[in-house]
Amino acid sequence: MSTVQDARPQYRTALAQLERLFAAVNPADLDRPTPCDEYTLRQLLNHVVGGIHRFAFIGEGGRAADILPGIEDPSDDGWPAALARAAARATAAWADDAKLGRPTFAPWGEVPGAMAVGGYVMEAVVHSWDIAVALDGGFALDDELAHTALAVAELVLPPESRVDGVPFGAVLPAAEDADVHARLAAWMGRKA
Repeated sequence: MSTVQDARPQYRTALAQLERLFAAVNPADLDRPTPCDEYTLRQLLNHVVGGIHRFAFIGEGGRAADILPGIEDPSDDGWPAALARAAARATAAWADDAKLGRPTFAPWGEVPGAMAVGGYVMEAVVHSWDIAVALDGGFALDDELAHTALAVAELVLPPESRVDGVPFGAVLPAAEDADVHARLAAWMGRKA
């Protein structure tokens, strides 16, 4: 990735997609299982909001290792507001174009800011799929975002990187006619 693109517009689109999904969650849904085997939907929402705060923190100059990707759970109907606060913080933290070229201390190491943004696009899009599946599908997810996330995933998470300690399962096969969301899920080790 010699020239890193500015993925902030895609990140904002990914946040908008998450906002639509969070708005569809009812308190009765919060204990549902998700494609992330270790998370219920409540735990996944917490991870997503906490991850956005972590992304904001590194945009503000912090090191990812210094903050946990989680929050104190809001009320059962408070998830959309919690997401909105995190999204506003992340958008503000990454507004300065100069941050794209600066060293950033992401969870996976020191990288230029633009690469951190790309990694968090991937995170937001993958977890959007997870949430949509937990809510029984029926959501039209953004194909262009999924293509961007898959390109990032293929670059930064090659099959040989799936070793102990990496929070992604082995790449799974995807059907020849699988859509981009199913291919992304398979690349991330999720059964579509």
